[in-house]
Amino acid sequence: MPIYEYRCDACGHELEKMQKMADAPLTDCPECGEEQLKKLISAAGFRLKGGGWYETDFKSGSKKNLHESGSSDKKSSAPACGGGACSSCSD
Repeated sequence: MPIYEYRCDACGHELEKMQKMADAPLTDCPECGEEQLKKLISAAGFRLKGGGWYETDFKSGSKKNLHESGSSDKKSSAPACGGGACSSCSD
């Protein structure tokens, strides 16, 4: 089940709730009781990386988008976030 994030427009309270995709969104704020709870949009917490995925296994020839495809513009193998790859982590 996915975890959804909510924020109350009335008091600013934020919460996370594990819900089924078919469940109706929450509306009542548990902090102030107002019907001002809004579902936030956030990034997914996973990444399809490595072999075994459509991108690397089922495309053919030049259509493949491989990390190290033999081109001269190879990227660093540093992990995305938390490993110094982004400007936020390099401080």
